Amino acid sequence: MRLGILVNTDRHLAAVTGLTRAALAKGHEVVIFTMDDGAKLFGNPAYAALCTLQGITMTFCDFSTKTLGIDTGGLPDEIVCGSQYNNASMVHEADKVIVL
Repeated sequence: MRLGILVNTDRHLAAVTGLTRAALAKGHEVVIFTMDDGAKLFGNPAYAALCTLQGITMTFCDFSTKTLGIDTGGLPDEIVCGSQYNNASMVHEADKVIVL
């Protein structure tokens, strides 16, 4: 199963981390798309570190980070700078999507 997680707020880091680790432990694939205030989570190293886990793909909305003035230069290469097209692709390809 492929689980999509749309992160558009910065209030649920523990939930994103917990759901991601639980899904991966069950052998599922996880795709995380970050936008709006969710991009503020990149200021927390624990959020960006999720990209290092086997079975996870992370993408963020370039427009959101630029609008909020978030520096993405130090993010790991595994986190892809994208657009709402990446969000639409995640929703289309995921079996389930959670919005946090």
